[in-house]
Amino acid sequence: MKILLILPQGAIYRKSGSFKKSLRYAPVALTTLAGLVPQELNAEIRIVDEGVEELDFNTEADLVGITAITGSAPRAYHIAQRFRARGVPVVMGGVHATLMPGEAAKYVDTVVTGFAEESWPRLLRDFKQNKMERLYTQSPHLSLANLPIARRDLLKKEAYITTNSMQATRGCINNCDFCVIPVAWGRRMYFRPVEEVVKEAAELPGKALLFVDPSPIENVEYAKSLFRALIPLKKKWVGLATTKITKDPELLDLATKSGCKGLLIGFESVTQETLRLANKRFNSVNDYSEMVKKLHARGIAIMGCFVFGFDNDDKDVFQRTVEFVDRIRIDLPRYAVLTPFPGTPLYKKLKSEGRILKDNRWSLFDAQHVVFKPAKMTPEELQEGHYWAWRQSYTAGSIFKRLAGSRCLLQVLVPANVGYREYARALPGYTEEVLTEGTWIDVNEPVGGLEGRL
Repeated sequence: MKILLILPQGAIYRKSGSFKKSLRYAPVALTTLAGLVPQELNAEIRIVDEGVEELDFNTEADLVGITAITGSAPRAYHIAQRFRARGVPVVMGGVHATLMPGEAAKYVDTVVTGFAEESWPRLLRDFKQNKMERLYTQSPHLSLANLPIARRDLLKKEAYITTNSMQATRGCINNCDFCVIPVAWGRRMYFRPVEEVVKEAAELPGKALLFVDPSPIENVEYAKSLFRALIPLKKKWVGLATTKITKDPELLDLATKSGCKGLLIGFESVTQETLRLANKRFNSVNDYSEMVKKLHARGIAIMGCFVFGFDNDDKDVFQRTVEFVDRIRIDLPRYAVLTPFPGTPLYKKLKSEGRILKDNRWSLFDAQHVVFKPAKMTPEELQEGHYWAWRQSYTAGSIFKRLAGSRCLLQVLVPANVGYREYARALPGYTEEVLTEGTWIDVNEPVGGLEGRL
């Protein structure tokens, strides 16, 4: 059996796009799926990440598996149509298929929703026996214990800054208004046994690790146990966390001792009322500066994420945010346009108010393009302000000021800042026409809803 696993990418993030190696780490979804293929199938597996290589539509395969986020869903549908035209069955999973199973089913043979640790092996055994079903859902008894190791050997290792991407947890307990995680997987966390995480980390080559968990610190006792167990490895790691990490001194000390050198943190806004409206009340703008100082004092660099377009954002929000980022020395700022992903409370609110302008034009739902009508500015003002913030934060002066102020993880952050400088310059060129080239779009077709079962 020949299995082809594909990670489709939107135009910006494709190999031909502007997202360079200095910003790209190996994805975990494809290697995890490859590792889950039952050994008794004796399958020949190939992985294609469109971020680092072009997809050959003539690749021989008995089965194609695609995982996609919302922004890459039209590209996924296009890929599916091309392979199905050759008689190759296609399976689709990932967050978009979980959010929109009815829509996805129009373009593929089988849809997988939720986490696939149990359902994917079951699907493959069914396929081998010619009885593959149309829909596979997440097992109610899902466990992350005793999982096979991800097949990193199938990756193009030279194309990434690291292939040591891994996960200790799944899910998130928070309920941010704009986030797809609680909608797609519920407000529940799943945990790998600490000893299994540490064993995998110990066996990875080199001294660097990257955890892609949305926020493993949401269960504080689990996080502390994990950090304690990582200390003897003497490895360095980067990952994600919420602002809560600095509110527990023991947790922060253990993270530092375990080798934490960088964290992606969702600050989202520099206005407290905006955070309240977004249901992210645990963030406190007044604490941001001191929080950054605490992390920098421990040698921990910060990739800070900020979102533009909330209902009380006006045209001044861009300058206020950029000045704030410079002032508190965010090492690697990343800006996003508020995006109403399907099924989220934000989507339902804007839909009910008639404010979504590009519904089902999923290629534009990449968090870099405006797809709705803002409350206090025009869509054009939001888009141009967003572009301006990117350019301004990645001027040579801003880069020098921020990095000179923190001096953390410079061997990674200098090339990353240069990479985002190029990204910022190229971003306005990714128009709707460019983003939709090579994708499947039928604007007259009704959108499949969350209720659309197969």
